[in-house]
Amino acid sequence: MSWELAGLILLLLTGWFWWDGIKKRELAVQAARIVCQRAGVQFLDDTVSLGRIRLGRDRNQRVQLSRDFNFEYSDTGDNRMPGRIYLLGNQVLDIQLIQTSD
Repeated sequence: MSWELAGLILLLLTGWFWWDGIKKRELAVQAARIVCQRAGVQFLDDTVSLGRIRLGRDRNQRVQLSRDFNFEYSDTGDNRMPGRIYLLGNQVLDIQLIQTSD
């Protein structure tokens, strides 16, 4: 395999990884909005940040990318509290609204 072909393949894989990350981030934002609305709290900044990415296995033992996203919400309007979203592939595994004691 020539270095040009290897470079092209690497470029395509990088592009796919970037595009897939954008789609997963949109999924995490939508999930955070929904859980905050149902919990009666305010989803702050309308954004999530990628906390961790790793490989994981689904129920059928297929390897998938697992992503953990962080976000912030407020229950009173004048505080910031952390939340987390756990994705495995296209599936939302868990969403946590973390209660901190001040």
